[in-house]
Amino acid sequence: MPHKKLYIVLGAIVCIFLAAFLPLLVMPSVKGGVDVSDSSVVYSVLQTARTHFDNPFQRALAFRYQIIHHEVVDQKDWYRAVGKTLFGVSIHTADVFSDGSTFTFPSFENDIVTPGNEILNQVQDDNPDVELTAADRAGMTLSAGRCEGTDKPKLTHLPMDMEDFSMIIPYGMTAGGHVTPIDHQYFSPADYNSPLDAYEVYAMADSRIVAIGPRPRIDKDGNPFEEYRMIFSMSCRLLYYYDLVTSLAPDLKAAYERDGNNINFPVKAGQLIGYIGGQTLDFAVWDTEKPLTGYVVPEHYESEGWKIYTADPLDYYADELKEQALSKYIRTAEPRSGRIDHDIDGKLIGNWFQQNTDGTTSGYSDTGGEYWTTHVSFSPDHIDPTGFIISIGNWPGGATQFSAKGNTPDPATVGVETGLVKYDLRGVNYRDSNGNWDRMSLKPPITFEPGIEAYGCALVQLTDSRELKVEVFKGSNCSSVFGFTDAAVMYMR
Repeated sequence: MPHKKLYIVLGAIVCIFLAAFLPLLVMPSVKGGVDVSDSSVVYSVLQTARTHFDNPFQRALAFRYQIIHHEVVDQKDWYRAVGKTLFGVSIHTADVFSDGSTFTFPSFENDIVTPGNEILNQVQDDNPDVELTAADRAGMTLSAGRCEGTDKPKLTHLPMDMEDFSMIIPYGMTAGGHVTPIDHQYFSPADYNSPLDAYEVYAMADSRIVAIGPRPRIDKDGNPFEEYRMIFSMSCRLLYYYDLVTSLAPDLKAAYERDGNNINFPVKAGQLIGYIGGQTLDFAVWDTEKPLTGYVVPEHYESEGWKIYTADPLDYYADELKEQALSKYIRTAEPRSGRIDHDIDGKLIGNWFQQNTDGTTSGYSDTGGEYWTTHVSFSPDHIDPTGFIISIGNWPGGATQFSAKGNTPDPATVGVETGLVKYDLRGVNYRDSNGNWDRMSLKPPITFEPGIEAYGCALVQLTDSRELKVEVFKGSNCSSVFGFTDAAVMYMR
């Protein structure tokens, strides 16, 4: 009898399992809200995404797949596909080219933060009488637990030769999916049409490369290559990083192939670490003793743990290096390196995050797809802060940046007491000494002005000091818009 009861229970479990999951196993893959006309391409992309999920358990759970984004990169189609669970929960995304190849973004959480915290906890356990400062803990986390010391030596070498880059674009730009101000500078290549690996890239100081994140890409001729993000630790208090490096120097490549995520590679100032070509070099300095103070809720940025430690590179350059860098800066306003944290509590200016139904926000965390669609920001222009940029993540057709007609009202002055504000959205234009700036050449001073072409209207209203109501009307002038509709979205900070 006991065995009979056991068989009955097991049979019931099997029946429940088959009833729940068998329909999903035979269910065809589906596409989401992206218009893709070629069904064979859709099938190929989704099936490729299914085989490239990081975790076998995720692959087992993700029975349905949707394409949530489509874009053409270097004349080649790529798609962002998301796996859905039985309950519709997005568990993972994969970026897939139409030919079946995939590229994924390095996981800061898995590859750096987690091992860094594990080592940090071990250090604390081994030295219970030592009180680690918040700066030391942050440095250990950002360096995957491999930083040493607390010194802050100067940066003494530029990442590229002076003749190999045309200008340095400051912190704080907003562009496309970068809806909130960007936390790195850009070294723009002398020739954007240069081939991969056209220019050498160097270490800026005696330091250790403690993390490398590869990112598979396709060049303009359809050939696959890898670009790299890398973190340099000078100490537990001072780090810097590069991104978009198109290849590694031979000795660094050998070390990375040998050590992988455990890399801890010493470099000297001026040492060749790689190459770049045809695109900008991303660069930023992190000082763990000087967290930014211009975010009302710093916890929103925990998923990008380096962001709040973004520091002005000029404060860490040796004098000669500072003079060289400034000669290539396109921004003439202070701070010359730009800024990313503009929040003022109770005012419109700064970053806002879409409010969830439970009254919370995911902040800067990935929401399972295009996280930037839940962001909106109102920030001073990164080149000429006398103008301001309205950056809208859920703009119909994709995240877009605008100026406001008349460059008014200033978001730093808009509060709860202001009530409803209408912004006639315009393009963004810049002028140099010769007229309209081509955005490619170094011709300061460069000044901001609203464009002529009209794109629509944005209604905004602070309903509380940290609560914002927004609605956008593409193609409409504000004179024809009289108030919010049910399509308005609530944001918070």
